[in-house]
Amino acid sequence: MPWNQPGSSGNGGKDPWGQPGGDKGPPDLDEILRRVQRRFGGLFGGGGGSSSSRGSAGGGAGGAVIVLLLALLAVAAWDSWYRVVEGQEAVVLRFGQYKETTGPGLHFRWPRPIESHEILDTQRVKTVTVGYRDTGRGQTAIPKEALMLTMDENIIELRLAVQYRILEPKDFLFHVSEPEDVVVRTATESAVREIVGKSTMDFVITTGRAEIVQKTHLLLQDMLKRYQSGIELVTVELQDAKFPPEVKAAFDDAVKAREDEQRLKNEAEAYANDIIPKARGRGARLVQQGEGYKASVLARAEGDARRFESILTEYRKAPEITRKRLYLEAIEEMLSNSSKVLIDQKGGNNILYLPLDRIVQQREATGVDLNAPGPSTSTGPTNSPGERGRLRPSRRTGR
Repeated sequence: MPWNQPGSSGNGGKDPWGQPGGDKGPPDLDEILRRVQRRFGGLFGGGGGSSSSRGSAGGGAGGAVIVLLLALLAVAAWDSWYRVVEGQEAVVLRFGQYKETTGPGLHFRWPRPIESHEILDTQRVKTVTVGYRDTGRGQTAIPKEALMLTMDENIIELRLAVQYRILEPKDFLFHVSEPEDVVVRTATESAVREIVGKSTMDFVITTGRAEIVQKTHLLLQDMLKRYQSGIELVTVELQDAKFPPEVKAAFDDAVKAREDEQRLKNEAEAYANDIIPKARGRGARLVQQGEGYKASVLARAEGDARRFESILTEYRKAPEITRKRLYLEAIEEMLSNSSKVLIDQKGGNNILYLPLDRIVQQREATGVDLNAPGPSTSTGPTNSPGERGRLRPSRRTGR
């Protein structure tokens, strides 16, 4: 049966708007709007009073709702715009899930709680220290981080400074839950302990510092990459590598001994580099002198042989004359190489002792030429047969 038919039992004889049924016609729309306004007015405390007061209260409530909606829209619009300065990047999240990464400039997103953003400094280089902390008055050692064990079971103390920056904001935001300095410091300590544990004490303390830094940098960067931390290393600097204070004196002596050993080796190498070329030069000179002596002896022998042959030819022609000539030449050669004093005694039997050896030594010391011609000396045998018989060679001193 239709709802507006009289006697209908489904709605108690009333229409859907609560009015009695019958032939009253269609409902009044103005009355319906006033009822809705009264109900909203009741929500904001305007439910009582006359019809005129309730109408004014309903109008005030509608204005408050509109003002509230406009305020919410203004706040949402203000929250939707954000600015990223130079050197920073922003990660936009939609309901907590990654949406995009934006660079410097003014950007728009949906207001919270739909979308939000996180701004990170990607160009700022930060520093973290391992083994010590910088204070206003100097450095404070952290033995828990600084003391490490080498491959040969010796304890050394290392201090490092690591510089890093954020390379991937998305990975940094979603994979790093602890403070970034704690993550970098922990990873650095793990990497450097692994490298030092594979090296000897002498290598770490003396010649291996650069290699230790290089291997630590590569291993640390690989660890941060495997962690997907979004952090990039800039530099790893080894500030100091030394022994613990308890054994410093003994190890200083050992280091000094190794330095002395190296210094002595360098001095020995320098001496060898100086003496070996000289010895080689002297050897080459002796070889050349030997070659020259050999050539001179051979030449002299060949000359003597040719001279003997020529003398033999002359001897065969006149043996007596050649024999006498050879004798005179031999005597002349012998006397020319020795000091001699010739005395011409014409008469008398008195023997006068003259210390000829002392005279000869004195004149040699004073630089007087004994072979110079004088009133009582002669330079050698004369060609006169009479004088030659009166001259006799003196005996040499010591012979």
